Amino acid sequence: MTLIQTLVKHRRNRIARELLMLYGLEVHAQTPIGKNFTLQHRGMGTVIHPGAVIGDNVTIFHQVTIGRADAYVPWDESPMERIEIGDDAVLCAGAKILGGPGVTRVGAGTVIAANAVLTTSTGEWEIWGGVPAKKLGERKGNAA
Repeated sequence: MTLIQTLVKHRRNRIARELLMLYGLEVHAQTPIGKNFTLQHRGMGTVIHPGAVIGDNVTIFHQVTIGRADAYVPWDESPMERIEIGDDAVLCAGAKILGGPGVTRVGAGTVIAANAVLTTSTGEWEIWGGVPAKKLGERKGNAA
């Protein structure tokens, strides 16, 4: 387990939160994160919204934002419920996952390309890229 993974695991501890901030990494203490969570390049510049749910075996590269599309609206007036990142998803460098009304889901095994801006839910084992992000293809998953 890397230092960053250890700090994320213990992010409820004030010292761990402060050390994460030195890396420019913001992960809310209450955000559920699954097993085998990987932050590439120390997750520098990554921000994960408190309303996010991160599945197992998720890989997130640097400069990723998981947040609200309506950040200008007061928190209690936002129609966004949460953002769910499915198991085995990969969020490449600079990807932005911006949740809209309700729940925005990144399906299991889905890859969000570098610098993509995703504002809608995806299916499972897909590849999305662009601004705004569109489905570019599919990838082989763990389907039986």
